[in-house]
Amino acid sequence: MSRPDPARLTVRFWGVRGSIPTPEDGFLGVGGNTSCVEVRAADGTTLVLDAGTGARGLGYALAAAAGGEPFDVHLALSHFHWDHLQGLPFFAPLYTPGHTVRFYAATDDEHLTGLLCGQMSEPYFPVPFHELAAATETIRVRDGDPFEVGPMTVRPFPVNHPQGAHGYRIEVDGAVVVYATDYEHGSPAHDEGLREVSRGADLLISDAQYTPDEYELRRGWGHTTWEHATDLALEAGVGRLLLFHHDPSHDDATLERIRDRARSRFEATDLATEGLEIFL
Repeated sequence: MSRPDPARLTVRFWGVRGSIPTPEDGFLGVGGNTSCVEVRAADGTTLVLDAGTGARGLGYALAAAAGGEPFDVHLALSHFHWDHLQGLPFFAPLYTPGHTVRFYAATDDEHLTGLLCGQMSEPYFPVPFHELAAATETIRVRDGDPFEVGPMTVRPFPVNHPQGAHGYRIEVDGAVVVYATDYEHGSPAHDEGLREVSRGADLLISDAQYTPDEYELRRGWGHTTWEHATDLALEAGVGRLLLFHHDPSHDDATLERIRDRARSRFEATDLATEGLEIFL
């Protein structure tokens, strides 16, 4: 895809898989790493959405692009299930003095710090969070209360997921991206809120872990279907839909069939794939 000049927002996918990585033949065309999405503004400000295993590759890329100069990373977490944190202990910027990594999540700072420390504590990981070389900050976000990341305005919103989760609507100079992973349809209040924050978005990144048949066996697990994702895209009038958080049992061929069926309902549908870049 050719890049417009200048891009107001660049969205790159480093991890698109749900639940657990799939480093297997037949799965790597779409990608085997768990959730991690980079959103970069024209001035270079970087917002990272989740820190699944895809964060490892992103961290190396950010360090290489900086050429040894210190930089800031803003990392917004949707929630704290393992597939959204698995890459954090291997995120290169955390190990370099002079860098600052700011963590945003919908919990108080003390609790967030405890969660970040806990997933790198003995006996799970040999480097304690409090011994990382980079400076770290924790920032609480609240439902519907926008916060600024460089030129980007970021609005968190709650979604229906076991133990809670949040999505993010990101805007800059009229370009809008909505990140809505790990949600289950069926809660009227959450569904209406999701339609509202998605309305008119240029790009909707939506959970689509299950087929409709699979969902009937997994009600209450906190994920939705490609069919519901297309309904949301139609109702909200979005420009483009990317199906995300692919089930670990869905190989490339299965996902291509899902994409084709989704396109019959909403033509501007694609699969989120590792390495894909979208320029807005």
